[in-house]
Amino acid sequence: MERTFAYLKPNAIQRGLVGEIITTLEKKGFKIVALKMIVMDEHLAGELYREHTGKDFFVPLMKFVQSGPVVAMVLEGENAIKRLRHTVGRTDPLEADAGSIRGRYGVSVRKNLIHASDSPESASREIALFFEEREILDYTLALEGEL
Repeated sequence: MERTFAYLKPNAIQRGLVGEIITTLEKKGFKIVALKMIVMDEHLAGELYREHTGKDFFVPLMKFVQSGPVVAMVLEGENAIKRLRHTVGRTDPLEADAGSIRGRYGVSVRKNLIHASDSPESASREIALFFEEREILDYTLALEGEL
C-alpha cells in the first residue's frame, strides 16, 4: 500500500469541517495510519513549503498555516497519492470538481482547506516532517480482514 500525507488547514478546523473531511477520506477508502493536531511553528511551516520561498504568496501562506491548529495525517491506500489529489480537488474551488473536498467546501484559492502531497518524494519528506516512524501505526481494518 502506498502512503501519502495530508493536513487540514486552520480554516478547516475553524469552520468545523474536520469530521466531514476525514469521513470523506475514509469513505474513499483511505486508511488513516497516523493523525495529530498541532500548531505549526515557523520552522516547520518553512520546511513544508520551502519550494515556494520567494513567491508572492509565501509570506501570507506562512502566516495562514501558523494562525491556528492543523490536523496532520498519514493515509494509506492503493494509488494513495493520485487518489488523494483527486479527492481533494483543484486548488481553486471554482475549478474543483463539485464532489471534491475543495469543490464542496472551498471558498478561497489561498485558504484551500487541505494540503495533499503531490509525489512519492513529497509524501516521504512531508510525513517525516510531522511524524516519527513509531507514530505511524500498522493495523488491519475490519474490511481488510478475512470473513
